[in-house]
Amino acid sequence: MKLLFSSNSRHGIASLRNWILALVLIWMAHFFVADEIDPYFFSIIMYAGINIILAVSLNVVNGFSGQFSMGHAGFMSVGGYISAFATTQLETIYPEWFAHSFLMSLFFIFILVLAGLGAGFVGILVGLPSLRLKGDYLAIVTLGFGEIIRVFILNIDTIGGARGLPNIPALSSFGLLYSWVVITIFCIWRLVNSAQGRDFLAVREDEIAAEAMGVNTTQAKVRAFVVGAFFAGVAGALFAHYLRYLNPQTFDFNRSFEIIIMVVLGGMGSLTGSVLAAVFLTAIREALRSLQELTRIDFRMIIYSLMLILLMLTRPNGLLGTRELIDFIPNGSRKKKKSLESHP
Repeated sequence: MKLLFSSNSRHGIASLRNWILALVLIWMAHFFVADEIDPYFFSIIMYAGINIILAVSLNVVNGFSGQFSMGHAGFMSVGGYISAFATTQLETIYPEWFAHSFLMSLFFIFILVLAGLGAGFVGILVGLPSLRLKGDYLAIVTLGFGEIIRVFILNIDTIGGARGLPNIPALSSFGLLYSWVVITIFCIWRLVNSAQGRDFLAVREDEIAAEAMGVNTTQAKVRAFVVGAFFAGVAGALFAHYLRYLNPQTFDFNRSFEIIIMVVLGGMGSLTGSVLAAVFLTAIREALRSLQELTRIDFRMIIYSLMLILLMLTRPNGLLGTRELIDFIPNGSRKKKKSLESHP
């Protein structure tokens, strides 16, 4: 608490100004700019925002705590289906509620938190037995749990089963989505720079040494797993209410691999790296679509894969490694920035 409200700390209340400013700019863009954007480019922007939340949340597990989860799409599906089922049922029972956009926006925020909590609860169920494992064994187990979640959803007729769940209310908006992008990055940034975050980093660097220093490594790993699952659930809910249709095949292991690629490409342990990689990979896949239309041959995945291989050969630690963009600011400018934060 002292760290949060200390005006002399770069992680204190003075640092909140930048985050609040970001939220203000997002909502200004929502009201004055979003409607003017071409629908195709707008969809790319929206998918990029969803991917940012997914990549940053997975980085808590794979980057900052040093584990290797391959079932992140499973948590995304849990959040998406919880939110989609709740709102579709509500629309059937109380259709008049959806006539009041402000009321539904407030209720949707509650639904997003509920979706995140549902995914976080599943994260506890998955994390407690599996995070006692390490390395390849953990990756295989989390991949298996992700597939179990998908197959479980596939066999529930109440939420559409193999047919999928259509006619989901369109509640996701630019302002709401990118507000959650800011909230996700802010929460994980604060978490990493807290005592809990130091536990994550200790486990990542040397789990045996962390245990010797009194860190409960199992609790630290489960905590990271739950935080990542919570925000993946929120991203799934935002995805569901933007696409307006969910199908279990959307959340197969290929989706988990895509999120892992974003984390590895950006740098395992770099929040800004995850953001840059999520935006880059979302944009490049759509940019290559024009090549497919020109040649009538789908070269997208070949070029996409070759680009990833070249990037990994030239930057094996990712675009930023474990650093943030602020680390590239010259020392003089960084000291000046800290001085301004310390003396507002």
